[in-house]
Amino acid sequence: MTLRLILTRHAKSDWDNPLLSDHQRVLNPRGQRAAPLIGRWLVAQGFVPEQALISDATRTRETWALLSAELPQPAPPATFLPALYHAGPEVMLKALHSATAKSVIMIGHNPGIAEFAALLVATSPAHVQFGRYPTCATLIAEFDAPDWRDIRRATGTARAFVTPRELE
Repeated sequence: MTLRLILTRHAKSDWDNPLLSDHQRVLNPRGQRAAPLIGRWLVAQGFVPEQALISDATRTRETWALLSAELPQPAPPATFLPALYHAGPEVMLKALHSATAKSVIMIGHNPGIAEFAALLVATSPAHVQFGRYPTCATLIAEFDAPDWRDIRRATGTARAFVTPRELE
């Protein structure tokens, strides 16, 4: 059985309001444009998630809202996980092990998401931005496994990697 992970970093956030905590930061206009681009790209490529695991930060929630509005409706169910806020790879893997659908999107933060992406795939995509994993960058990784609990390091195949700037 093939399992598919869509691993997306949150869209570009706004740093203008010093009264907001990092957790409360919202998307800036560029981020508000980028998230729907990724949603439309996912649909066009046939990479539609069936379940969403999302950091509970404001900017990841907003990224999901804008991205998921472009998916076939109703959008897949989302679980907002406090543990994914600035999570490292091990925490992200533990969250992924709880997934139940065949195609899952996870939206999180750097540097953890870049580290997690590099950890999961056997061979990194030949994309100049993969190591940096800019805002709203998205990796499609597939795994030949019956269950998410069977996913381990370097077992994924990178099918695609895209950044919003490529789609503008």
